[in-house]
Amino acid sequence: MADLPSGFWSGWIMVVTLVSLAAVAWLTYSLYFSADAEEQPEVEPVWDNDLREGSKAPPMWWFWLLFAALIFTLVYLMLYPGLGSFTGFLNWSQGSRVAESYENFELNFADVRDEISSMSLVEMQNDLALMDTAERIFARECAACHGPDGRGQASLFPNLHDVDWQWGASAEQIEQSIRNGRQAQMIAWEALLGAEGVQQVSEYVLSLGTEGSENHPGKPAYDQNCVACHGIDGAGNPLLGAPRITDDIWLYGGDLESIKTTVREGRFGIMPAFGERLDELQIKLLVALLAR
Repeated sequence: MADLPSGFWSGWIMVVTLVSLAAVAWLTYSLYFSADAEEQPEVEPVWDNDLREGSKAPPMWWFWLLFAALIFTLVYLMLYPGLGSFTGFLNWSQGSRVAESYENFELNFADVRDEISSMSLVEMQNDLALMDTAERIFARECAACHGPDGRGQASLFPNLHDVDWQWGASAEQIEQSIRNGRQAQMIAWEALLGAEGVQQVSEYVLSLGTEGSENHPGKPAYDQNCVACHGIDGAGNPLLGAPRITDDIWLYGGDLESIKTTVREGRFGIMPAFGERLDELQIKLLVALLAR
């Protein structure tokens, strides 16, 4: 509440809250101490022979319970945020509590974190406790896309257990992917190649590395349009995020129809950057986990 602007909405919340408390206080008082509180009707209505309507106030302990609740509410609203942008006399906030907890964590575990940070990736990988920690970080930050076991999902997010990484599988390349994110795009080629050209290029991609592929009718279009990224032999280029297309590892599917869809409509993939979300040690732990 204390993060609200100090304009109209802050004042509106304060008015509504205070008026509501005043209404509850008035209602409670009127039930117990108004002039009509003790008056009884001369004839009490009766339903079903024995169900009578009375007008006596509830037991007195209800009054003291409501009175204590109102006092507690007023004290709370004076000490803590709750009235619009008023921060309370204690100036408490969840953000300050989080910051304080983080500072305490840094203070208590700084030496341990420095010791872990100085370890090599191999040493981290041989420490089961650290790998368990890395797996928990992966489950929290990465599993939503890559799956809980890191094997990708939905033909949209890559498998992290295979040997073919679009942007490179070295520790340095993995760290760069985590820290800075990645953005890959293959443009749609149907407008340039036409339906027949898409068919021929797709068939040629499937024939790469096989006998007779040099004479395939799709080779000229591939050499003219695809070589710049995927290479003459289809080995790809990690610097461009262009995947190898001569193996059995395909993100969007390696059958003819899937390849035709890729060539015809293009593909777009993005991995967000985690450099500001994760600290240096967390990034290093993830790198050690994924580079095993």
